Amino acid sequence: MGEHRHVDTPAAVAAAATASFSEHLAQQRPDLLPYGRALPVGGAMPEVPHATTIVAVTFAGGVLMAGDRRATMGTMIASRHIEKVFPADQYSVLGIAGTAGIALDITKLFQVELEHYEKIEGTLLSLDGKANRLGAMVRGNLPMALQGLAVVPLFAGFDTVRSVGRVFSYDVTGGRYEELEHHTVGSGSVFARGALKKLWKPNLTEDAALAVAVESLFDASDDDSATGGPDMVRRLWPVVYSVTRVGARKVSERELAAVVEAVVAQRAILAREA
Repeated sequence: MGEHRHVDTPAAVAAAATASFSEHLAQQRPDLLPYGRALPVGGAMPEVPHATTIVAVTFAGGVLMAGDRRATMGTMIASRHIEKVFPADQYSVLGIAGTAGIALDITKLFQVELEHYEKIEGTLLSLDGKANRLGAMVRGNLPMALQGLAVVPLFAGFDTVRSVGRVFSYDVTGGRYEELEHHTVGSGSVFARGALKKLWKPNLTEDAALAVAVESLFDASDDDSATGGPDMVRRLWPVVYSVTRVGARKVSERELAAVVEAVVAQRAILAREA
């Protein structure tokens, strides 16, 4: 996030008298914030990699989030291996869409924000509190968003008070919206959302929710060139996290391979019958 300079972190943090690491950083070193960079003066913004489609699906006992692996830069594929879904803390996950570099920096800052709060306060921030903190970070990036470098995350977690999985979406101004059942963001979101509306049912099992998420990303990749579908040659599958009362876990490559291969086989049968 810029040139490193030595800071007496323990003393600086103690003097800040805030449980928010991002607020402390804004006071002490605003240049280190992802959205504290100087904007270019005049001229067009350079082409930068963009991350695309993320889906979140609630199920009985939790919530699941999945993201495809493609990043694009204009009409080019910038990466086939990017990861867009990350654990935020023990009970929440974050998916990124938009300008990849800034989104990844905001993700790292958000992870530190939640860890810092836990260490200072001695307890986890509530799920609503986490969603609000993320909204403030997105709002902080608004000047960059107005220059075409937008970041639009998708946030989900297990609410330990209500014992349910919950999903939150955002707009570029930091507006926070709780979504019911499922939601998608990114360039392929329209197509993924159509699939979710048909496939999602109340009280899905975790395995069924995983299959629904994979199907929705597959549908998005069929119609959106910026969304990567399952790559059977390179064995590249979506990145998927599940969050339940026992915490967040990354779905294994073995589990994903079995689900993807079943989806591909079923679609091959339907294609032959058409």
